[in-house]
Amino acid sequence: TNAGHLPFYLLPVEEITYEHEVAAVKDDLKTNDTAAAAAKIQEYLDKQNNVPLNIAITGASGAGKSTFINALRGLSDDDERAAPTGVTETTVEVKEYSHPNYPNVRFWDLPGVGTPNFPSDTYLERVGFEKFDFFIIISASRFTENDMNLAKEIQKMKKKFYFVRARIDNDKNAEKRKKDCSEEKTLEKIRQDCIGRQGIKSPQVFLVSSFELHLYDFSLLHETLERDLPAHKRDALLFAMPNINLEIINKKKEAFQSKIKYWAVIDYVAGFGLDKPSLQRFSASSGVPYTELLNVLKSPLAAVKITKDLLLKVLSQLTSTGALMALEEGSRWIPLIGIPLAMSLSFTTTYRALNYFLTELADDAQRVFKKALGLNTSV
Repeated sequence: TNAGHLPFYLLPVEEITYEHEVAAVKDDLKTNDTAAAAAKIQEYLDKQNNVPLNIAITGASGAGKSTFINALRGLSDDDERAAPTGVTETTVEVKEYSHPNYPNVRFWDLPGVGTPNFPSDTYLERVGFEKFDFFIIISASRFTENDMNLAKEIQKMKKKFYFVRARIDNDKNAEKRKKDCSEEKTLEKIRQDCIGRQGIKSPQVFLVSSFELHLYDFSLLHETLERDLPAHKRDALLFAMPNINLEIINKKKEAFQSKIKYWAVIDYVAGFGLDKPSLQRFSASSGVPYTELLNVLKSPLAAVKITKDLLLKVLSQLTSTGALMALEEGSRWIPLIGIPLAMSLSFTTTYRALNYFLTELADDAQRVFKKALGLNTSV
């Protein structure tokens, strides 16, 4: 079948346009087939939510790959779902770790290049390089000749790679003992020492502490990855990123806003890291007690199980009785996980409600972030 004649919800997600969506849903609404319209929107949402993003993390033994993966997944190293860490080599085979909220985002812990089971000349083939969207090469000191050769091979395969210098907090603390030390000079010196002259044209090195992602170059790394990824994979990366600064929280809000015609309230809660498991993980990683994070939440939808009754209770503060009746009637055929807006019933009411939920939860995400850093939690 010619892809150009397929229904929009069967197209690859990167080829779907807003015009595809609206036209297909309108056709069903014209014939009063609201169930079919809802099903098509749900199928499209499922396709968007399952855009695969595979991130390869590699580097020498002891470089901090597993700790970095755990930090990206919002897990402490002692969490039962965490990648194992230790002072000895803990990665002896390719291991996959899914994001706890977004299983379509997968982090792959790769053995160091040049080990007996993964020699340099067959490394990419052995780890299955085809499935990875990009590679992050981690080092705790200078990047080795093996790292550089790997980067050159990745370039030949037309894939992206990024150098990450981990454990930067340890180096900065060591430099503080020296006289006339400045943080700016220390960080620039480390950047220059990382690469040296190894034949890589204009290499980028991102200085990162896995225990303090809000510091140093992690924000710059995220911006670079976001810029380099194809458009249909950027949101997958964004939603999986921990809330390490207010800019990421605002970007998540903008991404949800652009899809507010069909995004689900429950997706907002997980996307902002305000569901109970995410808050508990953030409490463990930040050291701020869970109850203190709960105390700064204001949205009635944060950190609770969302049900139809709860949604209707919150909506009652915003809408008229007539509008609520329409929503209750619609809930018989609209899945709770999404109240699509491109429907014949009460577009204005539902749009207003979802905007309200989105703003409230985004504000809560900012308050939680500020609380973890000991900042003023007023938004």
